[in-house]
Order: sequence, then C-alpha cells, then structure tokens
Amino acid sequence: MRLATFRHEGRNRTGRIDGDRVLPFRGDPTMLEIISGSPVETADPVDMAAVRLLAPLQPVTLRDFVAFEEHVEGVRRSIDGSGGVPEAWYDAPTFYFTNPHRIYGPDDDVPFPARSVNRDFELEVAAIAGPDNSIFGYTILNDWSARDLQKREMQVNLGPAKGKDFASSLGPWIVTADELAAHRDSDGFLDLWCDVTVNGVEVGRDLLSNMGWTFETMIAHAARDSRVVPGDVLGSGTVGNGGCLAELWGRHGRQDPPPLRDGDVVTLTVEGLGYLRNRVVSAGETASLPPARRRDPARARAERQH
Repeated sequence: MRLATFRHEGRNRTGRIDGDRVLPFRGDPTMLEIISGSPVETADPVDMAAVRLLAPLQPVTLRDFVAFEEHVEGVRRSIDGSGGVPEAWYDAPTFYFTNPHRIYGPDDDVPFPARSVNRDFELEVAAIAGPDNSIFGYTILNDWSARDLQKREMQVNLGPAKGKDFASSLGPWIVTADELAAHRDSDGFLDLWCDVTVNGVEVGRDLLSNMGWTFETMIAHAARDSRVVPGDVLGSGTVGNGGCLAELWGRHGRQDPPPLRDGDVVTLTVEGLGYLRNRVVSAGETASLPPARRRDPARARAERQH
C-alpha cells in the first residue's frame, strides 16, 4: 500500500493512495497511529488533484546513517580534505540524530540558513520502524545540508549540527514493506534505482542495493543497548555516484556542479517510491551570537589555588 498524509478542505487527513484517488481513513488517525497498528476503515475516495500531499509523518526520531562507501570517500575529501573510507566505517552502520521538528513535505519550499552559501541536497531512502523493530515501510528522504556550516563545526569533532538540523524532507508517501518484496536481491538489499535532478538536469544516479548494510541490520544496530519505537525514521545515508553535490566537489576538486541557489528545484526519484520535489529558498537573517569567552587555563588554575 501507499499511505499518505494530505490536506483536504481545511483538514489534515491520512489515507491510502489508489491510482489517481486517495481513500481517506475514517476518524482521521495520524500516521503514527496507523504505523502502531490502529485498525482503519476507508471513506469515500477523493481525487488526488483536490488534495495537497504533506510529509507522510512527523517522525518520533530521525536517525541518518551513512551506508554508502562512495559517498563517504567523496564527502570526506570535500569536508576535511582527507581521502578513503575510515576502517571504523566497516565496524558497524554509523548514524547521527537530526531534527524531527523541521520536516518538510512534497513541493514545500525548504529554507536554508541565510548565512550559508554552500547548499546541498542528499538523496536517500528512509525506513519507517514498526512494532517490535520491524520495518513498516519506506519513503524518500532529502537530508538538506549547509556544507560551509558543517565543515566549520565538525572541526570540533562533534556533529554535524547546524549544518543539518534546519530541514529534512520526507515523501511523497509511505510504501509498505510488502510492496517492495519483489525488489529484494539474494542478500536482502532493495534493488531500486535512485535519481536526483536540479532544475530538471540529472546530477546523480545509483542503486540502493549498493548500501553496505541492509535496513534490517541498521534497525537492529540502532536498537542495540537502546530503543527503537514505531514511527522512528532511519535514513539510508546518501547514495553514491552524485547523490549529493559535496561528493562530486570532493572528486572533482572544485564546486562543479555549483551549490544550490534560491529558486533551484531539487527532485529525488526512487523506483517504487515515487518522487520528492522541493524548491530552495533563504530563511530570514538571524541575530549574531555573543562570542565565546576565551580563558587562560594556567591563570584559572592559579586563581583556584588561591
């Protein structure tokens, strides 16, 4: 099934996509309630042309993995000038937590920090956790990235932080896991073509099955010594072969293709999942922060001794 969250006649609703119609669920359950197992009944169909698709769910948490070697190698060159894939990458599927409160949906404008000029997309597929660490379904994820902010802050060896947490996009809907069973290869990977265009020009294309770990392994790792609950979203990490601009910048040694600019339209397309399109804009200017207090450690120790 394809499950969507949408706005119709002033209401946010959920429903099942059926061709060029959507069958709303009675009682307007949230997507999280559906994922958690609440029974649903459909009402009279509505034409897709009469609704506006929203982000399919508001995640409980959003973990973003880094499961493609080619992406790791290219972005490392772009961000910190190093090359290759660190040996620790092969130990376990690494992830970071990003902001579940800045989620955008299909055709939304995505506001980048005004102070960022090295703006980037990331083409990913996300798994949505169901009960008992199962995978309920999949959607497309764009992990928007302000590379200049990210490059600076990661010199502290912590992050990414403000280079990432301003926006993520999900959509256009959730495709339940059973719908993609035929696309699994013999090792359990989803053999789906992923493509990204900027203003209609293709920038990158890769197979999702080039991941280093299956989504099942990633969700199992996330749950080790921790907890995964229904509605958690787990991103695959960016596909290789141009799944983001920074990878290409690292390989080319220059910003080619150029960073995103206001008005650019980025479209992510994944076989079996549909497409997710957003336009880049600038957020309003923010106030400057006061500078950090610089202290003299030797002087501070001397003062404590007295």
